[in-house]
Amino acid sequence: MVVAVKKGLDRVRELYQDRPQRAKELKAEGKKIIGYLCIYPVTEMMTALDLVPYRILGDMREPITKADHYLPTVVCPFLRSCLDLGLKGKYDFFDGVVTSHICDVGSSLSGIWNYSVKTPYHYHIDTPHTVHETSLEQLRSLLRAFQKSLEEFAGKKMGVGDLKKAIVLHNEQRALVRELYEFKKPDPPLISGAETLKVIKAIQSIPIAEGNALLREVIAELKTRTNKPAGKAARLMVWGSILDDTVLIEMVESLDANVVMDDTCVGSRPYFEDVPFTADPIDGLAHHYLVDIKCPRTFRTRDFFAARKNYMEDLKSRFSYLADYAREWKVNGVIVESVRYCDTHGYEVPGVRDYLKEVGLPSIYLEHDYTEGALAPLKTRVQGFLEIIG
Repeated sequence: MVVAVKKGLDRVRELYQDRPQRAKELKAEGKKIIGYLCIYPVTEMMTALDLVPYRILGDMREPITKADHYLPTVVCPFLRSCLDLGLKGKYDFFDGVVTSHICDVGSSLSGIWNYSVKTPYHYHIDTPHTVHETSLEQLRSLLRAFQKSLEEFAGKKMGVGDLKKAIVLHNEQRALVRELYEFKKPDPPLISGAETLKVIKAIQSIPIAEGNALLREVIAELKTRTNKPAGKAARLMVWGSILDDTVLIEMVESLDANVVMDDTCVGSRPYFEDVPFTADPIDGLAHHYLVDIKCPRTFRTRDFFAARKNYMEDLKSRFSYLADYAREWKVNGVIVESVRYCDTHGYEVPGVRDYLKEVGLPSIYLEHDYTEGALAPLKTRVQGFLEIIG
């Protein structure tokens, strides 16, 4: 019996339900799978050596049991969930793991993973947290060291041409994701917020070239789609920390709202800027991962004291892209969300909300502990927010 190969959104749903499926198939074919935590490990360098990058995510529906032996309960539940899945063997198909200094807990998790999960290859990139020229030079040096380590692991050299081809391939994916987000601009949008998250999660689970082919299928499907989401009064944007499960977005979209834009790391954040082409591709990669990606883990103010003297100008310099998103996607309300104990996003929340208020965008702050059950009480708050902006 011939099994029909699923395409487009059907394939997305299949990958969302069983993320490891394709990675395990590729491993059986002899490919090496590299898990990476957060969006700061430089995946282009993995692709250049024919390694398969696979985003490490947690599971809101899986109780955390084993990770409590290594991490206290008063730190990021998402990172605890990632470690918990690793300890339970859910990532036993990894040939290697690459981490970066995303935050203090994330950096600690790197060593704990190496000690406790014992993935064969392990590397940590101590990514700087400021955007000064000295930080860029430091990251360039770190990436050259990472290159040597990857070459030793893969057993071959990473040529400049190989790295440039990988950058082109990854930039192609970024362009396709931006094209996907264009389908969220109409009223009603042609793809829901929950479906968008599934697409991003799917392409972060398969090789880049396969992800590009899948994105093209989804885009072609959307162009002729008839069963599009219903139009609703609120057009919302979500800003915040990790959202790798659709449950919160589905809750919001079950009300009188469409989630038409986001600024999260399983969303638009890794895809809305291309890696610049430079003679030495390491230069472009360092600039992209340190300067272009807009995440609170990177402190962007070059002159701290000047920023304190003119608070709103500082906020404008850091968050004006959110107003641009709101204008282009016709957003009339913002959900600011954070996983409990996520210091990097939690400390940024007051500034984000102050900026949104300044530009006339109403917002609501939602904090959750990365469990499905914790989201139910938030529904009443979202309903009240929608009544206010409606």
